[in-house]
Amino acid sequence: MFQSTRKPKGSFASAIAMAELVYHSIVRSVRKQHNNAFVAIFINVSQAMMFVAAFFIMFSILGMRSAALRGDFLLYIMSGIFLYLTHTKSLGAVAGSEGPASAMMQHAPMTTIISITSAALGSLYIQSLSLFLILFGYHVGYKPLEIEQPVAAYGMLLIAWFTGCALGLVVLAIKPWFPAVTGVLMTVYQRANMIASGKMFVANTLPGFMLAMFDWNPLFHCIDQARGYVFVNYYPRYSSWEYPIWVGMVLVMIGLMGEFYTRKHASLSWNARR
Repeated sequence: MFQSTRKPKGSFASAIAMAELVYHSIVRSVRKQHNNAFVAIFINVSQAMMFVAAFFIMFSILGMRSAALRGDFLLYIMSGIFLYLTHTKSLGAVAGSEGPASAMMQHAPMTTIISITSAALGSLYIQSLSLFLILFGYHVGYKPLEIEQPVAAYGMLLIAWFTGCALGLVVLAIKPWFPAVTGVLMTVYQRANMIASGKMFVANTLPGFMLAMFDWNPLFHCIDQARGYVFVNYYPRYSSWEYPIWVGMVLVMIGLMGEFYTRKHASLSWNARR
């Protein structure tokens, strides 16, 4: 008689409770890299700036600056690096989120869907904030930015984030079954995207036989389309923003089915094999 009865909640109250749980899970996922959220964001900003500096030096040494688009050269580099980092970080965040055998799943309100959602949104928050901080510093400290369609360009970053999350969901579903193999495949995919993403060149300059080597990659389409929205004098003819959306939706369906199957067969002994 001392047991309290849980009263049923309405749809709105349930949505509020879930949103609050997702918010706290996002804060926890953001602080995974460092206990201080500001330090975690600073680390991400520093990583992006080092990528930009490395590619700027490489392009300058190899004499590839003339092959870039007419316009701001640093903006050309950043338009590829930001999308690449967002795609890669979201893939790693979702693939590394709490699985069905995690200790966090022992708490009643926590579910794998909340864990996946918070990891994806936490990654988007960090990448978006880093993007705006770097662009603001560039605009104030170096020279004014000139982005032709900033909202559409940011939309391409969201598509790159979405495809990264979709692929991470697939990896999360198969990771408990093949932990070593998925780790190797993720590393190979991330390293291959250093070139296959197309951030070092534009699709319009590629011959047909080389274009076929890259147009399978959704990130390649996102970066090429983003540069079409960033620069007024570039129109992407060999890429589309619809293709990565369709690929992402297919990967989400496959990932959800795989995650459901994995959750039904979850075992606490999986954590001992990782």
